[in-house]
Amino acid sequence: MPFSALLPSLIIALTIVLPRSLGHDEQKKPARSGEAIYQTYCATCHGLNFEGGKAQSLIKEIWQFGSQRYAMRDHVNFGIPTVGMPAFGAALTSEEVDNVLDFVVSKQGVEPTANPSARREVPKKVETELNTLEVEVLVSEGLDIPTGIEFVDDRRALITERAGGMHWLIDGKLDPKEIQGLPPTWYFRDAGMLDLALHPEYEDDNNGWVYIANSHPLGDSKDRKAPAMLQIIRGRVNDYDWIDHEVIFSIPRNDYTVSSIHFGTRILFDKKGYLYFSTGDKGVPENSQDLFSAQGKIHRLHDDGTIPQDNPFYNHPTDYKSIYTYGNRNPQGIDQHPATGEIWATEHGPMGGDELNVVRPGLNHGWPITTYGKNHDGTIISDKTEYPGVTPPIHYWVPSIATCPIAFVSSKLFPEWENQLLLGALKYQEIRRLVIEDDKVIKEETLFQGYGRVRELKFSPDGALYALTNNPDQLLRFSPKK
Repeated sequence: MPFSALLPSLIIALTIVLPRSLGHDEQKKPARSGEAIYQTYCATCHGLNFEGGKAQSLIKEIWQFGSQRYAMRDHVNFGIPTVGMPAFGAALTSEEVDNVLDFVVSKQGVEPTANPSARREVPKKVETELNTLEVEVLVSEGLDIPTGIEFVDDRRALITERAGGMHWLIDGKLDPKEIQGLPPTWYFRDAGMLDLALHPEYEDDNNGWVYIANSHPLGDSKDRKAPAMLQIIRGRVNDYDWIDHEVIFSIPRNDYTVSSIHFGTRILFDKKGYLYFSTGDKGVPENSQDLFSAQGKIHRLHDDGTIPQDNPFYNHPTDYKSIYTYGNRNPQGIDQHPATGEIWATEHGPMGGDELNVVRPGLNHGWPITTYGKNHDGTIISDKTEYPGVTPPIHYWVPSIATCPIAFVSSKLFPEWENQLLLGALKYQEIRRLVIEDDKVIKEETLFQGYGRVRELKFSPDGALYALTNNPDQLLRFSPKK
């Protein structure tokens, strides 16, 4: 073939391969600043002010994966799969990688209290649209990422910590002595000792069951490379001793993995006595659509761990007949509507696309077939927000607010909020009030913001609202101003 015949093809090829070097009219897009890149891609996990959160603080002296420049560049470009850090090489230019590294390095040597919530004094009074709230800091020391609280009576509550501890709260004061005899927990990133719940008949004689979502390791619980998976356990707390330990949900050992992201987990007993709990996809999105995987689901059990025969997949060949909904990514909030009796849940989206869903038997909530978010590196997960057979969310948030606990209001102290939904957010450290009508969120109000990542919301027997936060770790009490 003569060269003249090849010329058009060569021109096309060169145009495709070298458009920026040969195109005189095309303006090179300016590189984003390191601060802008950090807030867009990094702050969700490492904190808006480097304080840490879902991932470690980036103000530190010891860099677990290497402090050399080339190592840091590799981590940004290619990610760290073992800890769930995404790869950002496709989203950032080489110059932008350098910019964000320069920005992170420039912050070293400052005080770890770069977290503003660690320096800010919690206000004693907060004005909201419908009332004035009095705020008390009940606990500001002695907790290590508190994850759940349950009131056992008018004076006492139990609090779980992600690192594996459990404490009594007595008359609003934290008892420093830990509950002894709890099983080991695998405490890495999203994993650890998570939510807890009390049996609906806890106060009856011979009951006293306490249920915990625990990250169970195979081998040494301090080994980052030990496979681990969620278990639902129950036992009784006798003074400071965990006794009568039972495992009521677990999965086969050969399905354990070392992933420490997207564990879920919330636990809820409904008014009929069914136990609901959520599992995240553990960073493997296809788990959520796979009915032969326990991950990325909301499950329903009887109180002793047996499977209700009216569960939607009871007659399915899956080993996990506890599955109630699927297509979930990482649900971290669950509660029952006091009027309708329906179960509602929140879940984390990726970068954008946090969701609020109604939990109904057999529903597919779509992940990762449909989503309103993108990967953390900016790449597309799915271009679909609707799909046949997928139930869309009641409400979603873009950008993500990192939805976590929810609590419907049926408190005698807050009649103006009756049946409304309170939501805690991690990213912007918020408590929001959602007004819901006919399965639609018609109004949102931010009640409280900037004093810690809100991990749990719970109403006490006297009707006050309690909030557990981390960064800083504390317990807050909200009540209407008299």
